[in-house]
Amino acid sequence: MRIAVLGGGSWGTALTILLSSNRKAHAISLWVHDPRLAESMRRERVNAAYLAGFEIPRGAQITVNAAEALDGAQVIFGAMPTAHARNVYAMVLPHVRRDATFVSATKGLEPKTHQRMSEIITQCFSPKFSPRIAVLSGPSFAAEVARGDPTAVVLASHDQELARELQKEIAGQTFRLYTNDDVLGVELAGAMKNVIAIAAGACHGIGLGSNSLAALITRGLAEMTRLAVKLGAKPETLGGLAGLGDLVLTCTGSLSRNRYVGVELGKGRPLAEILAGMRMVAEGVGTTDALVDLARAANVEMPITGQVQAILRAERSARDAIRAIMERPLKPE
Repeated sequence: MRIAVLGGGSWGTALTILLSSNRKAHAISLWVHDPRLAESMRRERVNAAYLAGFEIPRGAQITVNAAEALDGAQVIFGAMPTAHARNVYAMVLPHVRRDATFVSATKGLEPKTHQRMSEIITQCFSPKFSPRIAVLSGPSFAAEVARGDPTAVVLASHDQELARELQKEIAGQTFRLYTNDDVLGVELAGAMKNVIAIAAGACHGIGLGSNSLAALITRGLAEMTRLAVKLGAKPETLGGLAGLGDLVLTCTGSLSRNRYVGVELGKGRPLAEILAGMRMVAEGVGTTDALVDLARAANVEMPITGQVQAILRAERSARDAIRAIMERPLKPE
């Protein structure tokens, strides 16, 4: 199978390493936006900018040429930031074969439109053909996937035959895939958990302990589930790998970019300063406003997400935000 990966960040690189090493003899091409980074990766076989320390197999092609990357590609993985996804998909449109399958590996909502990645793919490609789409999500730090740590994730598609086909081709000895037909739930969970992770980081940044974190994760999952179900998702999806699994990972793992943003906010650093010092994108920052708007339109209460928005906008300190949550009217669980 010929596979193209769009996005030369940490996750795109990790997927390239994974797919090149799973003994399925796939032909892998990685499209990288930055010519200097692509040249360095071709020469050194390492993505020193985003995933240092992990060798990219020699069989994987690295290119800045979209036509070259997508030549004959049967499966296309999207691993770019949400803010750039629409432009990237529009750019590659002329080079995509009509029977290609898309696997979105981007977690988050488009900041301007609040749309999910599967919706963007459909909009970009439907004028030419009806795209077959699957969504990959779940607890999966790029560095640990590249290192070969046992990882379990979920692959969601409305087409369960397609999901099973991809499951067989992508799964490997260290990468276990479960299928799911709840695309909406999987995509929403992948976006919402990043926002709760910012709150978890803020708790750590001001010195709070395990009691606070456990409460935050539990109540964070509750509000994630409320919104997802109201919008049409299945509640069991939020209790699975894409929901609870990824939420625990991003709220507790030191590799979480969203948690890092929260930690630094909890210490009192300005958001602009934090983001200026980061090479990689913390998707929760751009997703927070989208979720607040979706929740308001759906008449769903999301107190933690609302307080994260206030912290990001510098309208409230992390301590004041936590106090506001703790002093809300008491109610049954």
